[in-house]
Amino acid sequence: MKVFISADIEGIAATNRWAETIGSEREYPAYARAMTEEVVAACEGAIAAGAEEIVIKDAHGSATNLDLSMLPEQATIIRGWEGHPYMMAQGIDRSFDAAVFIGYHSAAGSDGNPMSHTMTLAPQHVRINGKPGSEFMIYSGCATLEGVPTVFLSGDKNLCEEGRALYPWLTTVAVKEGRGLSTVNMAPKKACRLIREGVEKALRQDLKALKPVLPEHFEVELEYKDHHKARTNSYFPGVEQVDACTIRFAEDSYFEVLRKLKFLL
Repeated sequence: MKVFISADIEGIAATNRWAETIGSEREYPAYARAMTEEVVAACEGAIAAGAEEIVIKDAHGSATNLDLSMLPEQATIIRGWEGHPYMMAQGIDRSFDAAVFIGYHSAAGSDGNPMSHTMTLAPQHVRINGKPGSEFMIYSGCATLEGVPTVFLSGDKNLCEEGRALYPWLTTVAVKEGRGLSTVNMAPKKACRLIREGVEKALRQDLKALKPVLPEHFEVELEYKDHHKARTNSYFPGVEQVDACTIRFAEDSYFEVLRKLKFLL
């Protein structure tokens, strides 16, 4: 079995504020370690389910957060950014049996996490076919585009609820709940145990029976916090401005959606 893992940090059990997620801040090392521990737990669950090969995309910030010395020998890690539109799912392809997402967070404009955002802090809302466009929705879609089922998600409670609506077979572990600028955080040791158990359970499904399907058409709206972003980005090919802060585009190809989002977010 070959498993793909994408890892972020704003949705891990420990984090609450931006300083804990930024490499230049003094708080950061402890939270980068906590992120690594959750990824290691996911690897352990995958190995218990029979995974012989694991590819991990470090998908936060500089993409150099994870402590490689803690990873199992079955793992290969993708660090940094290639520039490919798959971004947080860079490396996913049809050779994988399943995809796992660790430490993910609610979408821009959501109250599910004090650090809710979608890729950058520029958008107030991202909507894809009328639904909140979280990073999980966008980049698990890369797995679907490659015919790979997304089977596990850990992150905040709000995102986990949205994830189960996207994929009926999805196993989730909600490790925190956002309440305004506060969070109710699960003990990291418990989070790691539940992630380990959840990933193993998710990968013991009949993976070949899972048939993820993308919509045939995509209507995308990006509402920015600053009106000048909407005006500037309205000149991007295929994009129209619909009000002072909002642009819109439509595509039948999901890869074209990803290509546009790479430059517009």
